[in-house]
Amino acid sequence: MALEAYRNLLRSARIAFRGDTRMLSAARLEARKHFETNRGLAAGSDEYTKQVAHAQEVAKFLRENVVQGQAADAEANYRLNIHEHTERGNNEDIKKGKGNTLAGTKCCSS
Repeated sequence: MALEAYRNLLRSARIAFRGDTRMLSAARLEARKHFETNRGLAAGSDEYTKQVAHAQEVAKFLRENVVQGQAADAEANYRLNIHEHTERGNNEDIKKGKGNTLAGTKCCSS
């Protein structure tokens, strides 16, 4: 289970950081560090299950929600790395006022 989560995390990092070797290397190093830290956990324990679930959630977040941008020209235009796994919404919740809020008020209202 942990090996599957680790591989899934590495695949997601490769998708999210395609073309950015520095970020990809840092993501791989961070994943390895966390898995090495939890190496001694007993399979089937609550902490083990919690850590594997966390790794799967991070992999899902990387794959669906991280989009990198790169300056395309001097006019402040950017090229975004949007791929087939990127989550795309229709913003209906935001249009209805259910989106980004702070203490029940819209984020941009004063």
